[in-house]
Order: sequence, then structure tokens, then C-alpha cells
Amino acid sequence: MQKSRNKAERKRNRVLFIASQPFFQWRGSPIRLGFDVRALRDNGYNVDFLTLPIGERQHIEGVRIIRAPNIFFAKDISIGPSFLKLLFDVVIFFMSLGMIARRRYDVIHGVEDCGVIAWFAARLCGAKAIFEKHSDSKSYKKSVVMAAYAAVERFVMRHADAVIGTGPGLVAQVESLNCNTPAYHISDIPSSLVEPTEEGVAKARSELDPEGDSIIATYVGSFAVYQGIELLFNSIPVAVNKSDSIKFVIIGGTESEIKQWSEWLGGQGCLDRVAFIGKRPPDVLPCYLRASDILLSPRIAGVNTPLKLLDYLKVSRAIVATDHEANRLILDDTTAVMTKLEPEEFGESVARLAADPELRESIAANCRRLVDEKYNFNVFSKAIGRCYSETLNKNANIRD
Repeated sequence: MQKSRNKAERKRNRVLFIASQPFFQWRGSPIRLGFDVRALRDNGYNVDFLTLPIGERQHIEGVRIIRAPNIFFAKDISIGPSFLKLLFDVVIFFMSLGMIARRRYDVIHGVEDCGVIAWFAARLCGAKAIFEKHSDSKSYKKSVVMAAYAAVERFVMRHADAVIGTGPGLVAQVESLNCNTPAYHISDIPSSLVEPTEEGVAKARSELDPEGDSIIATYVGSFAVYQGIELLFNSIPVAVNKSDSIKFVIIGGTESEIKQWSEWLGGQGCLDRVAFIGKRPPDVLPCYLRASDILLSPRIAGVNTPLKLLDYLKVSRAIVATDHEANRLILDDTTAVMTKLEPEEFGESVARLAADPELRESIAANCRRLVDEKYNFNVFSKAIGRCYSETLNKNANIRD
């Protein structure tokens, strides 16, 4: 019995999945990584996941997680390219070389800055190289480092065996290179597979609105520039001046970021109308979103779908979003109030929606359908499986 099991294991394709992301941490890319490796496992692949030493320790059944040593004594790492991440990439690069020397891999899958590591390792050992792209380098501040990163990224897109983009804009970047690299658009899905419970929603509501007389407008996400965080906070004084019932809830941010914006809001005289509640685990988050009345997406840059929107749609709550291409990837005027990229209009729209319960109900009714039809784990897993199957079979067509 044991011999036959070992023989079957050897027949399964083995994947080296490389990502210099904090795993696990409460933000878009680390959440996506968890779904990636679970989907690969469910599609019958043996997965070795090489990642950073930073983040909450998670066990994923059927996935071997290997962490780089924390020789730089890092406790956290910023979003996007950085000098610290480059140092860890060097460590991960040499670890990947050791791993391909000890094991045979059929596919080496690199995420973001690890795409070039995956490409190099795959070429050394004869494996297929898959590059997964989560973000647009243009959405970060311009610098020499970002220019170099973009150049390396273009090289990998041209020479990988396949590229996975989380949004159609990222896939379009591959196509714009006029290369023969197959590109697959595999959308994100809600950050949790857990549904909100009545008990959990009631508990969250009592925390967010202990007096029971507020309209709760909630933002979820990091405080990165591309998220439109300045637009969001500048819209708050506008909204609270127009409505006595609005209370803003901010889920996310670091201690220093929360302190900075708390001081700014205090100077505007509206800190008492804002609650910073820190981060919430993905499996708890749906209850907080369902307990809210309005959900906010102030995105101002990037071409990929904001993960928060999928969490918002899942709980069927009214949305206010900037009329930016990233938000428009899955939202329209039936699922959100779309505004100009201006804090005045954004704040006014929040206040208008707070005063119109019928409009909130009308928008919310259209939201869940998208998740049930398109943005769920079954669809995601099948798409990952198709990408791998076609890549291993040397399919060279562009896939949307």
C-alpha cells in the first residue's frame, strides 16, 4: 500500500511556488497566495511554497511551506519593491537553486518580484516558468528602483512560459509586448470562503455602533497611495458636515499610519466620527462588512481589481467608489455610486447614500449575483488548473 502511494505521488506534477510576500498577512497578495496554493493542491499538484519568514504561521494541508531564514531580523515588509525585499530575494534565489538541485520540479511559479527567480531556476532545471503579476508598476511612486523593476518585469513577461494577471489591464500589458507568451486573466476572489453569520454580524454591529443610531460607512484595506487613502480622509469632513448620522469605520493600517491620520482628523474636528479598529482576520471580516451600511473604495491608481470590492459584493451592501478603471473592472452604476476622483464629490455621495435607505437596498440587491456567478473559489481553481494544464502541454495561445 505504501509503495503504491509513493508511486502515485511521484507521478503527480511538482510545483515550486515562490513569493517574497509575508505569509500570512492581512492584505491582497498574501491572501491570493493562499488561494493559489490551495487551488494547485486541489488540482492534483504537489506544492512546495518558498516564502518570507515574516507573517502569521499557517498550515495548509497538502502544501509544504518553506521559509527563508530571517537573517535581517525583519518584523514586517512594505508593499511593493524595496531594498529589504531585494535582500530577501537574494536569499530566496539561492534557496531556490538548492531546492531544484535536490528535487525535480515540473513548474516553477514566481509571484511579482520573484518572477525572474522562477524564470532563471526553471531554465536551469528544464521546468516550465509561470509568472504571476498582481500589480502595475506604474501605480507606485516613480523612482530609479521602480524603473529597473519594470524593466525586469517586462523581460520576465516576454520569456516566461505563461503569465497570470489578476486583472485584464495586467494581461493587456503582456499583450502590448507583442510576444508569444500565453497570458491568463485569473481574477481574485473574496478574501474569505466563510459566510457571515447572524450572530457574528450582530456582534460586529454592536461594536461598530454601540448607540444603535448611526449609518456605518466602512473602508477596508491598506493605506497605500494607490488606494486613494488621502482622498478618503479628505472626504470625511465633507460627509460628516452634511450628515449627523454617518460614522466612518476604518479597517486596516499600521499603528503609525493610524496615529498620523487620527491627528489630522482631530485637527479637522471630526475624529469623534471615525473609528480605527485595526485589522480583522479574513474569516471575521465578512461579519464586519455585513454589519456596515455603506462600503467604500476610493481607488485612484492601478489596473488590477481591488480585492476589497469582491469582499464588498459578497456581503450585499451599498458601495461608494471612485470612477476609476480599477473599480470599473467589476462595478457599474447598478452596483455602486460612482464618483469623480475628488474628495468633495466622494464625501457628498456618502452623505447622500446615508440619507437614502431605498437606494442603499437597491444597490445592495445587485451585488451578490456577481460573486455567485464569477468570483468564487470553484471558478478560480478551474482557471488555475487550465493555465497549468495548457502550459505543461505547451499551449501557446493567448487566454483571457
